[in-house]
Amino acid sequence: MKGIAIGFSDTSREILKRLIKTEFINEIYIASSYNKDKKIKGSIEVLKPEQILRENWDKVDLILFVGSIGASIRLITSLLTFKDKDPGVIVIDKKGLKIVPIIGSHQSNVQNIAFQISNLFGGEIIETNNTVDKNILNIDSFGYQWGWKRSGDVKDWSKLVIKQANNKDIFCSQLSGNILWTNSEASKTINQLSYEDDKQKDSIFYISKFNNCKNTWHPPTLWIGLGCERNTSKELIEDSLQDFLETNNLSPLSIAGFATIDLKKDEEAILKISKEKNWPIKFFTSKELSKIKIPNPSNVVSNEVGTPSVAEAACILAAGEGSKLLKEKKIFKSIDSTKNRSGAVTISVAESKNQYSPSSGEIHVIGSGPGDISYLTNDAKKALSKCSIWIGYKMYLDLIKPLKRKDQVLIESNLTEERERCEKAIKLAEEGIKVALISSGDSGFYGMAGLLLELIQKVNRDLRPLFEIHPGISSMQLAAALGGAPLMNDFCSISLSDKLTPWESIEKRIGGALLGDFVITFFNPQSQGRKWQLKRAIELCLEYRPRNTPVLVGRQVGRENQSKSFFNLDNIPLQDIDMVSIIIIGNSQTTLVDDIFLTPRGYL
Repeated sequence: MKGIAIGFSDTSREILKRLIKTEFINEIYIASSYNKDKKIKGSIEVLKPEQILRENWDKVDLILFVGSIGASIRLITSLLTFKDKDPGVIVIDKKGLKIVPIIGSHQSNVQNIAFQISNLFGGEIIETNNTVDKNILNIDSFGYQWGWKRSGDVKDWSKLVIKQANNKDIFCSQLSGNILWTNSEASKTINQLSYEDDKQKDSIFYISKFNNCKNTWHPPTLWIGLGCERNTSKELIEDSLQDFLETNNLSPLSIAGFATIDLKKDEEAILKISKEKNWPIKFFTSKELSKIKIPNPSNVVSNEVGTPSVAEAACILAAGEGSKLLKEKKIFKSIDSTKNRSGAVTISVAESKNQYSPSSGEIHVIGSGPGDISYLTNDAKKALSKCSIWIGYKMYLDLIKPLKRKDQVLIESNLTEERERCEKAIKLAEEGIKVALISSGDSGFYGMAGLLLELIQKVNRDLRPLFEIHPGISSMQLAAALGGAPLMNDFCSISLSDKLTPWESIEKRIGGALLGDFVITFFNPQSQGRKWQLKRAIELCLEYRPRNTPVLVGRQVGRENQSKSFFNLDNIPLQDIDMVSIIIIGNSQTTLVDDIFLTPRGYL
């Protein structure tokens, strides 16, 4: 999307600079009653606000004002046209404490952006949308969060929204796409209806690949198989595809991508259409294609490219396991001798069980901190607010559940199912959905970030969904802060779990840290199935450090039953240590005086 932010005074400068770093603001301005001035520090232009709005109103999806609501309304009043055409408008006070979406909360997805801004600045979102008070689904905008596109007249959608606001029964008939949205609390007000039963058609919306239903969301589930003569014109392919879809009552908004033989990797027309429409292309070898059973094999095609089918076999392969050939191939030939309608193209379509739109999907790996929500960063909260699905270990999800909106969905899993969580996140992001993958502490410290990145490297780089790592506060940091400042000088952390790392390697690392006189933090110190490792680690420490070396044991840090205890290296109560404990062992300089655990930096 494209958005601009306008500050009404120079005091908005710092907020504008933070907004330009977000993905929804592309340009920032400071309004001035004078004519256009020079750029300030290369980043903020000073313009008359009327001029800014005139130049951008029809070009942007979002306008964000920093300042007065009254001034904002006066500026936009004369520019307002139709609900489905105007950009969304949000007003923020100059401290970022109040965020008010005032225009386009449906079509421009402004409500979701307002949530992100409120979390970014730690401010309060002031909502006037009817669906907020009643905790019901925004039926005319929620599909964007699930990677879908919308068709239907805006007036028909508005009538449906009005009925919903008046507590009338609303029905949905879903024929394709992801159904996880029905697990959200907000969806419980929607009645599911079979496609054949259209008795309530005046109060129904569809989730479908078909083109003849009003009020429809279109998941990208259709793979278009293409075969063509060399140098077939772009115009012929486009016209033929449009004719093919219209004849079969299929919506172009449901197209997931193109599929064809790898010999067409340099076919200019196909590549241009793919780029313009943002439709990915999957290429297959003749060997791969020849293995697919299809209804219309061709000896001519087989002799030409080594497989009896290109279009039909390619779309079936692209659609994946469990897919079906929806419409058999049709050949279109040029009947116009002019240059821009030349060649021939074969088109067929298969429907996938899963939608596919990796360019729309995102994975946000969230470091949720050691426990209490107060330790969650604003950056992490912003990322959580934009994601439709949160995936994580149940205990970690429970800790942040108070932040969840009723239109968001949780997918819970068990402690040892890290790989499954990552694979699920990648799959959903490939479907065009924004997904939060939750880790406790910092996701880059023994968390989910590394595994997610290992797995996503296996996905074709051109077809990877966007991914972003959001750092969090580690339990090591909080434990250290509870005790004093033991990590003020060089330190290291070592996990004592030998499930993924051989114990021989762990011992070498402990020895190296002791030799280097590092302060050492032990993660995963002891569990029901690992009893001897911690004892052995302490024995190694005692070979290098005095018995009275101060030690901090933190347990359940950041959570309701948080505790801290100080010991010496020779009297740590090993029987009381478990997986929710963290141990910090001082170095030769660390002191414990008046319950202040400190490793001096050397300032004094």
